[in-house]
Amino acid sequence: MANETINWYPGHMKKATRMMEDSLRLVDAVVELRDARIPDSSRNPDVERIVGSKPRLIVLNRADQADAAATALWKKALTGEGALALEMDCKSGRGVNAFPAAARSLLKEKIERAEAKGQVGKALRFMVLGVPNVGKSSFINRLAGRKAAETSDRPGVTRGKQWITLNGGILLLDTPGILWPKFEDPDVGVRLGFTGAIRDDVMDMEDLASRLMAYLGAHYPDALTERYKIAVEPGEPGWELLEKAGRKRGFLMSGGEVNTERMARILLDEYRAGKLGRFTLELPEENA
Repeated sequence: MANETINWYPGHMKKATRMMEDSLRLVDAVVELRDARIPDSSRNPDVERIVGSKPRLIVLNRADQADAAATALWKKALTGEGALALEMDCKSGRGVNAFPAAARSLLKEKIERAEAKGQVGKALRFMVLGVPNVGKSSFINRLAGRKAAETSDRPGVTRGKQWITLNGGILLLDTPGILWPKFEDPDVGVRLGFTGAIRDDVMDMEDLASRLMAYLGAHYPDALTERYKIAVEPGEPGWELLEKAGRKRGFLMSGGEVNTERMARILLDEYRAGKLGRFTLELPEENA
């Protein structure tokens, strides 16, 4: 998708990584939130190293905006020894109620060992982590039933760590969002840009929208036809589709030139809001 490497690593994220490492000893397991539309690109590659052998519950958030069949593939691929994958949509609340049972299933052996020692009802402690704008605060607030964690639409906005008490003997440790210092695979940066996990002001919006148009044109052409009333030809470049959509919308400047910048922002806003449909931008076998 892209040839250049994107560097975007606010200094406070180094501090957040150290905070996570120091806090890991305080918890029984980790909840890692990912974006169901880009489950691989929305993970931090250091998580496996930081978490180590701690059990991990992987929450695929925004599942209502992802391709349901692809999400099923991801859940199967991510569930294994010491790991359990769960889909939900924190905005609508769908799937959130499944978390307590999944948490206990993940820690079943630990709970049984504690009960054998007479430690009945001991609180289960989870650290919640994820890259910026993946929905951590919305996840915590949904589970808590109140505004326990501050939310922000601005990627990279973080707070210090805090404990949140849930019903049923579960404690959540909120951590600041973290993003890795360098994208070894530039496609990762592009996919994060699609979803808004990287600030728009560090991206070329028209280039980003053209790349999204090219992907949707190749994999979900009917969605573009339905939304923007344009014909999509096989292999048609993304910039041509962007121009077509802008012309159809009447985004014309003097001389009849299409205002592709305006169309780019419309496309990205509508994609991020789920108005185009349900799309998954990467599959497990592509990242094996």
